[in-house]
Amino acid sequence: MSSTTRNALLKLALPLIKDHGFTRSALSLAVMYSPSGKHTAPLNDTAVDALFGEGDEARRTLMNAWLDDARVSLRKSYSQDSDTATTARNPSLGNVLKTRLSKNEGVLEHLPEAFALLATPPTLSSLIFPLTLDPRPAISHSMSVAAEACKLSCDTSVGATWYTRRATIGAIYTAAELHQLYSPTTAHDFLDRLLEESQTLGMAVDETFIYAKYIVDAWKGIITSRGITP
Repeated sequence: MSSTTRNALLKLALPLIKDHGFTRSALSLAVMYSPSGKHTAPLNDTAVDALFGEGDEARRTLMNAWLDDARVSLRKSYSQDSDTATTARNPSLGNVLKTRLSKNEGVLEHLPEAFALLATPPTLSSLIFPLTLDPRPAISHSMSVAAEACKLSCDTSVGATWYTRRATIGAIYTAAELHQLYSPTTAHDFLDRLLEESQTLGMAVDETFIYAKYIVDAWKGIITSRGITP
């Protein structure tokens, strides 16, 4: 199948995550929701491997597709051309981050396992370093949300301040996302409190390695809080 077909199936799989999680089953079932109506049976394992990657790599593909979709959806929420725009031309940073948190609500129960999957090193690395988590997906996710939020809220920081600002916002968002898994109904209030204290938090994450450790430790908290072993 072509990359166009692959992308179409990934899009069809996204609504299935709520009930099936970030699983190969969600990917397998997606073909049955094709507008063509030609498929009456799920994809077999061989087809899922060929399209999305072998074993857990297929699940990582689905998780990354969901993260990309959440980012695009956030942007559309504040687009001037969108019929579903949620706010005025210059939304506050807090409102943008809350909107991004809302994108998690339908799949909250599945996120800890998905984060654990993304943070798990490749098979060979995990055999050599079984307790090591790969920090790159956590940092990439955090920085992606921070960059999008700054852009949508018209943040004008430049130079070194640009990096510090995004590091701070990324750390705040990650902490709020962790809190959301424990207490969904208080996540927005928690985010507001962190934003109010952002000057102090910004000093704490001013150095890149400190910021990276904060994000990775937060993801470890997300993973271990649900008793999940990557």
